[in-house]
Amino acid sequence: MKRAFTLIELLVVIAIIAILAAILFPVFSAARESARQTSCTSNMRQIGMAFGMYVQDYDERMPDRRDLKIAIPGGYHPWKTWPASDPRCGWAAIVLSPYIKSDGVWACPSVAGALDVLQAKQAFTASPNPPFARYWMWRFDRPDDPIPFDDFWGKTPDQAISDLNTGFNPQAGHPQSVSETELAVDPYFPKTIKVVDAALKGHSVHRGGRNRLFLDFHVKYFRDIRTD
Repeated sequence: MKRAFTLIELLVVIAIIAILAAILFPVFSAARESARQTSCTSNMRQIGMAFGMYVQDYDERMPDRRDLKIAIPGGYHPWKTWPASDPRCGWAAIVLSPYIKSDGVWACPSVAGALDVLQAKQAFTASPNPPFARYWMWRFDRPDDPIPFDDFWGKTPDQAISDLNTGFNPQAGHPQSVSETELAVDPYFPKTIKVVDAALKGHSVHRGGRNRLFLDFHVKYFRDIRTD
């Protein structure tokens, strides 16, 4: 006589599987996000190394491509709310292309799924399926002439720090060295800024914080209570 599962036994097995799935799904989700954050860190390190090589090759000065800031696809598109600038860095992907061979370096793998909005991406070619730069560079966010104190166009790292302190941008504070001066960051929208779009407020690419590339080209993850 063949023995089969009873309905009760089958329901018990299904319940156990459902409980295990409920326990393990957050673990797998966290592991996936951790892998993406690590990949983002690697991207930023490569961007930092490319910036370092550029600065060495150009008399210790950072790029001044305000022309590209305006001319690349989409052009200069300052936000109507916070901040009144455009931190997208498609121009940098063009300038640093001799030092970075993969366009994918310019895209944090978490951005497309979490913050696929205009403020968080910029095409840097005119091809039908262009690559996107998905990082921000706050200190290259305006093509003004003369160059604002809080922008880095064409400056040496030392001059950039001096100008930041002279101009005093509250967002930048009073950095004393290149190791505490931010160069690039993955997108985030603090919930403390009242003019941020309600649909974006508190959102960040990585849970509870962001990766930051500094002017000495080191990268560090920063937890930010202003994000969810």
